Amino acid sequence: MRRILKVAGRQLAGWVLVALVSAAPAAAHEGHSHHQEGAPAQKEAPAQQQAAGQVGVDERLGGKIPLELTFRDEAGQARRLSELITGPTIILPVYYRCSNVCNDLQWELARVLPSVGRTPGTDYRVLSVSIDEAETQQMAASSSKMYLDRLGKSFPPAGWRFLTGDKAAIQRLMGSAGYSFQRRGAEFMHPVACFVVSADGTIVRYLYGTNFLAKDLTLAFIEAGQGKVGTSVKKLVNYCFSFDPQRRSYQFNLLRVSATVVILCCGTFLSYLLFTGRKGKRRFSGGK
Repeated sequence: MRRILKVAGRQLAGWVLVALVSAAPAAAHEGHSHHQEGAPAQKEAPAQQQAAGQVGVDERLGGKIPLELTFRDEAGQARRLSELITGPTIILPVYYRCSNVCNDLQWELARVLPSVGRTPGTDYRVLSVSIDEAETQQMAASSSKMYLDRLGKSFPPAGWRFLTGDKAAIQRLMGSAGYSFQRRGAEFMHPVACFVVSADGTIVRYLYGTNFLAKDLTLAFIEAGQGKVGTSVKKLVNYCFSFDPQRRSYQFNLLRVSATVVILCCGTFLSYLLFTGRKGKRRFSGGK
């Protein structure tokens, strides 16, 4: 019996070693690949080339937006961005007269926000910022009523603010995020994109298109929390999920997690064999 346990233990130890060796390069390769894909993505961000210029996004991840800028809210009050951005914040560049993608963007966000497992106004905030300096506080107030009515009374007005500003403030804010747009008469050519910032104005994530997933918003807010969410939760999220710049979404690291589970199971089984082997040996010696 003791000989059988020794052989089984040696074989299991070999399996564990193989699992460790195979899992480590896989994780290292995955991290390296993510870094290599992430870097070009910032340089080759989605952009639409136009005959008279360029409209698109030049990602500035890790950069900061100027929090000293002043805009007017839906009530006509002058507000510094530092007053409004006190935690994870998603900024939507829109213009309120837009009847196309700007409406789609905000309606879709209003649909998904109730599924985000965080408290609006406390854990995160939404800022719709008009890129048209000619738009008024009344237009912002009308948009505020429309989307907050869609969200219902449980969503606090402080959780989603609608801003207007002068041309200089708008250009500085959008320029700091690498967001380029152009006026075409009464309309605007602009990217369909938004960005998430932390409390100190650091840009942590860009989101593209008019479709949102609750998990993408939740994880982006956790990233922007900068340690305000529990460290263990943050580490777990970073370990199990990574942002895929090609798909523009958070992806579950199946290989990393499954390799960890296999290693833990093998380690537990090996410990069991070693423990029961020693126990059997003590019994055998006691019998003598």
